[in-house]
Parts: sequence; structure tokens; C-alpha cells
Amino acid sequence: MQNQKPVLFGEFDYIIVGAGSAGCLLANRLSADPNNRVLLIEAGGPDSWHWLHIPVGYLYCIGNPRADWCFNTRADAGLHDRSIAYPRGKVIGGSSAINGMIYMRGQKQDYDCWASLGNKGWAWEDVLPLFRDFENHHLGNSEWHGANGELRVENQRLRWDILDAFRSAAAQAGIPSIDDFNCGDNEGSAYFEVTQKKGLRFSSAKAFLHPVKSRKNLTILMHATSDRIVFEGKRARGIQYYINGKLYQANVAAELVLSAGAIGSVQILQRSGIGPASYLNKLQIPVVHHAPGVGKNLQDHLQLRMIYKVSGVKTLNKMMQSPLQKAWMGLQYALFRKGPLTMAPSQLGVFARSSGEQGSANLEYHVQPLSLEKFGEPLHAFSAFTASVCNLRPTSRGEVNIVSPAWHEKPEIMCNYLSTDEDIRIAALSLKLTRKIVGQNALAKYNPIEYKPGTIYQTEEDLVRAAGEIGTTIFHPVGTCRMGTDDKAVVDPELRVRGVSGLRVIDASIMPQITSGNTNAPVMMIAEKGARMILASR
Repeated sequence: MQNQKPVLFGEFDYIIVGAGSAGCLLANRLSADPNNRVLLIEAGGPDSWHWLHIPVGYLYCIGNPRADWCFNTRADAGLHDRSIAYPRGKVIGGSSAINGMIYMRGQKQDYDCWASLGNKGWAWEDVLPLFRDFENHHLGNSEWHGANGELRVENQRLRWDILDAFRSAAAQAGIPSIDDFNCGDNEGSAYFEVTQKKGLRFSSAKAFLHPVKSRKNLTILMHATSDRIVFEGKRARGIQYYINGKLYQANVAAELVLSAGAIGSVQILQRSGIGPASYLNKLQIPVVHHAPGVGKNLQDHLQLRMIYKVSGVKTLNKMMQSPLQKAWMGLQYALFRKGPLTMAPSQLGVFARSSGEQGSANLEYHVQPLSLEKFGEPLHAFSAFTASVCNLRPTSRGEVNIVSPAWHEKPEIMCNYLSTDEDIRIAALSLKLTRKIVGQNALAKYNPIEYKPGTIYQTEEDLVRAAGEIGTTIFHPVGTCRMGTDDKAVVDPELRVRGVSGLRVIDASIMPQITSGNTNAPVMMIAEKGARMILASR
């Protein structure tokens, strides 16, 4: 298949690879001018499956090849040599079609840090207007939010006594209740806002792509897996992709944009000859440009999933044991678009400091009225809640690399979780803080009993071992095509791939440092800014 002669599909002004959180917004913005011929290429299929729209459907989508790339990491020493599932969306809408739907910008200092690293134009005051512009926020227009954009952001449509009690316990432990996580300082506790509309998931595809997909100047290809970029010298001139094993090529007149995410964009760049030269030489891939940073700097939020058995309070675990309750949940959703079927994976958020030496919140909790061994497996038979806590500013760094030039080979993903003393120390402090919260009077009436990791873990050494046993991804990989001005930066502050022309990367991979929270909204902001840069340069 590698030696096929490609069938020419045509020429376009702009080609976008990946119809995910960034790609759908880019396709909308670049095709708004009818003179721009835009091609959007997606490896997955349409978002027509009903579980992609019912919020609780993430339970069925994650780990399902119909909607997920189903990647796995390499065995990780920090996780006691465990390999873990690494979900990424493979469908129109990308990961926004299967994610937790949490709308979270991060903290002001995240973006000010990006700017301080030489990325002019990426400070909080620069990006806040971009967030506001694409929002359709339930509170309307304000200093912090916008109501005229396409992305619907709403409050969740249910509450749980166990989560209210956890929030009260957090307040008793010194973590205040707040109203809004998205004003630049998210320290405190609140129910997460979600990308939903009237009880349905509202993905990037629903917000930005479906309303404009009939534009005559916008072509959308699905089930098309991109292989490599075609270069003329060092200028990107097209993309080769496979549909049903047949090779095609689309040519580009202005710019080619990779929006395939922190994993996919690396794969395409390396197969195209952009990456560490010595590594590409080993794979016998002709080097177009030596870019040592491609695939490096992988960052993710490692969640430590502490589980507590409870009694005398409703949890989803017990509800799922009752056929009558399950029938009522379905009826409640069908009639009113309310109830547990509208659930995001996590409803309550808590942002806190692991210790007094932290200048701002460096931990995030995702608190859930349910428990399970891992996503894709059934809920536990006993009543329980899960308090997942993650280090928002990890110092551990991993990498992503292709293992061969073949387009159908899955990449090697090495996260290197808990590989620094700082991350190990904060992991132990995180578990201690969780125990402090759960030990408050507000939760005492539900008799919480620690199920995972278990009270046998008490010493510092014990807690570090426990973190490695219960830690897993919270699905926030970023940073593998880092933005910057130094020699190892992959893209410049205009998101142009350094060392070549006609090529940009616009997705989560360009983050120099991970944001302090869930990453979906920041990726859309990156796309909004990237689209404006492209149009301004034209």
C-alpha cells in the first residue's frame, strides 16, 4: 500500500486535518469567506450514533473503536509498570464527542506563563476575548462570558446529596465554595459548567461544523486517514490519505493545518519527515526538516482515583442495580432531558492547593457519585463516590513517536508519570488532602469508608506507592508540538511549523505548558486564535 500512486482529489486553498475540537472551529472560520476553498479531513465517521449525543454515553464511547482510537501507553515505571488505555476521539467532533463535557479555561497565570516564554499575544488579557467570542453562555454577556458565540455552555441538570456534602466538607477543610471557575482564578468548589444544550452533548461539531456543512466552498471527508504531507522543497503542497486502503492526494494553495491532536499531529509530522533526524533515519524516513521537539514535551493530568464506600445516600451505583430505577432514568431523560442520563462523568469540581507554599490552586478534583474499576467496566455493586485528584502543573514529561512509516500503525506513547520528585511529593500531598476533606463532619452521616487505595497506605512511602497503583489519565494530553521561539519549539507563536512553510499546527499539541484544568475549551480558543492568524496572513 505504501507504494501506491495517489489519486488526485483536487486543490484547495486550505486543508485541515482532523475534525475535532480545533478542526471543526477552523473549518467554520476559514470557510466563512466563500472565496476560500476549504477541505476538512477526518479519519473517523459521522457523529450519528445516539450515544454520542446522550451525555452519559461516554461510558459506551470510550474504549469503543467506533468513536475512539483506543490507544494504549507503554508500561510506565511511575505506574508500577502498568500500561493504561489512552482514549482519543475518532469521529466527527473528535474528543469533544466523547469527553467529559466540562467547560474550563484554566487560570490567568497559565496564559501569562505562555507569554513570558516568548509567545507574544498569548497572555490572559489576549485570550479572554477569544473565549468570550465563541461562547453561548447560559448567563449571557458579561465581563467574563459571551452569549453570541456558537458553543453552548450550561449548568448541569441534576444534583446529588453526596456531592453537596463533599462540597460542604471541602469548605470545612478551608476550600471555599465559589460560583464560577472561569474568571482567571479557579480556586474553590462548584458544580462544573458543561458543553451541553437542553440535556444533550454539544460537541465542537454541533457548535461549529454542522451549522455550516452545506457551504459550497467546504468539503468534508470522513473515514480518511491522513498519511503524510507532500512537500515541494520545504513548502507544504498537499496531503496524502487513505480511504478503504486506497491512496488519495489533495493539494493546497495557501496553507495546510494539522489539527489531529497531541498524538495524531505528531504521527503525521514524523511520517512526513519532520522530527528528530536521527530517529527518522532509523525508520528510513527521508528528513524534510530536523525538528527535535516533535513528539517531546508530552504533558497530561494524572488522576488519582480515591473511592469511598458510603451508606444512607443515593449514588449511581445503587440506582443501576434496580431495573425500576433504570427505567425511571430513561423515562426522565426521554420526557424532560433531566436526570442521571444528562450526567457528565464528573459533576463537582474542587480546585485547591496541595500546601501553603503554592501560590494558587495546583490540584483539581473531579468528584463523582459513582465508582468503577476503570472506564468501560461496570459500576461497583456497592454505593460509593469517587474523588479523583490531579496535579494541575506536572513536571513529568513524556513523548510520542511513530514506530514505523506505516500509516495504520499505532504510535508509542510514553507518559513518564510521577518521574520527578516534585510530582511524587504532590501526589502524596493530594491523597492526604482528600482524606482531610472526607474526614470532615459534613460527610460523617454517610459513613465514608476508603475503598481505594485503602487505609493500609499511611506513610509517605505508602502514599507514593498507592499513587502509582490508582493513577490513570484524565484524558488531557498536550504539548507534543510545543509553541515557542527556541530551537526545540515545533511551532512559532503564529503556530507556523518552524523550518518549513505553508504548514501550521493548531490543536492541544502546541501548548508549551498544560493549562490548570480541563483542556477542551483552551483547544477551541487556540483554534479561534489560529484561524484569525491564518486569515490575517492571507
